[in-house]
Amino acid sequence: MPERILTSTARWWVFAAILTADVLDLLSTTVTNIAAPSIVTQLHAPQSLAPWLGSSYALALGSILVIGGRFGDKYGYRRLFLIGLVGFTAASLLCALAWDPVSIVTARVVQGAFGALLIPQGFSILIRVFPREHLGRVFGLFGPIMGLSSISGPVLAGLLIQADPLGLGWRSVFFINVLLGITLMIVSLTLLPRYEGRPSIRIDAVAAGLLMAGTLAVLGGIIQGANGGWSALPVGAIAVGAVLLAVFVVHQRRSTNPLLAPALFRNRSFVAGLIVGAVFFAAVAGLLYVTSLYLQEGHHLSPLEAAGTMAPMSVGIIVASFSMRGLIDRLGRRLVALGLALVGLGTISYLILVMTIPDTTWLLVFPLLVCGLGMGCCFGSIFAVALGDVDEEQAGSASGTLNAVQQVANSVGSAVVSTVFLATITMGVQHAASTSLIFVLVAIVLCACCLPLLPQKATADNWG
Repeated sequence: MPERILTSTARWWVFAAILTADVLDLLSTTVTNIAAPSIVTQLHAPQSLAPWLGSSYALALGSILVIGGRFGDKYGYRRLFLIGLVGFTAASLLCALAWDPVSIVTARVVQGAFGALLIPQGFSILIRVFPREHLGRVFGLFGPIMGLSSISGPVLAGLLIQADPLGLGWRSVFFINVLLGITLMIVSLTLLPRYEGRPSIRIDAVAAGLLMAGTLAVLGGIIQGANGGWSALPVGAIAVGAVLLAVFVVHQRRSTNPLLAPALFRNRSFVAGLIVGAVFFAAVAGLLYVTSLYLQEGHHLSPLEAAGTMAPMSVGIIVASFSMRGLIDRLGRRLVALGLALVGLGTISYLILVMTIPDTTWLLVFPLLVCGLGMGCCFGSIFAVALGDVDEEQAGSASGTLNAVQQVANSVGSAVVSTVFLATITMGVQHAASTSLIFVLVAIVLCACCLPLLPQKATADNWG
């Protein structure tokens, strides 16, 4: 189906299919926020399994994501999208059928690897389906919807575990992925336009190896350090990863066929937006995970009760995302600042409640609502503002990079903050929650420090 014959309606159906794939990927990350305690209990696993349910996925996704995008350039976006979707769905089935800790972690790694093939193709398809003047609107929709999905994942998991369909318990969380994946395969085979790959593209094996090994070492070191203590091994892994990534950067500057567009990373405001987005989404994912652990491990709430307590976040996101959307163009980075302030205020209030009246969990709905309002302000505006100084020709590449960073940040944030919680829980659940919330606050402050480097205006003022 060539691009020129796609009607406006057909384009938006393609958008819906791409968005569904991204939501499916994000839900598979966030559902473990609620499902982790049940998985650990039923598999008779140690508590250390909990953070690895997310981090194993993050390691595979983060280390392969960029290479997956280049495979799409070479072999065709539709083909790689479908291969990634089939593999992701099959890996979800393996997760649902897992019988011990090793089997589920292995399945999560496979799931992340195929997710890294699936996700990058969507943006490449969209920038070829939609006219350039519509790209600002198209990519602007991703932030709020993906953000809402990250909050909805725990609620969905809580409902499924509580309902216990067919006695499947936590396994139903992954079986839902299988059903959705099969449905999306059928729809994608019909809807997605065919774009032939460019076999002439050469994928630099040296650059690919440096990027994958460097990313794997850095992410693995961070996760292992948070989980097992900052011994010589994780610190050394991060150092080695940083060196490999530095060598990758030097290699890219000399390459005639770079994996990443160098011009994007010479744009200071875009890099600042990338940093703010990565840290913010990691903080949000961490806040979700620590809340789930605090309510289930500390106060023995059921998954559904925990999800219900967290539901005001979703309400806040919905209200703010859609009421503030029309103000993104006018307020620009000031809207991001408002969102960060609200998330910070909500987290501080949350911390005060944990430290002063920890037994009254129902009061948490108020700070969580405030956090949700702040998240709703940020989810769409961070993406739009980060793209504010990006040229129209680089819009697709820049948007895809931001989306990839969000995916990895969600996984890493959940893994790191949950390991901080579990590492300090020996001193009491109140201390563990407080320490984790302080970690989240530091991340929000770091985002605020980077705000002056962001463009003042959002992308719509420039090219869409």
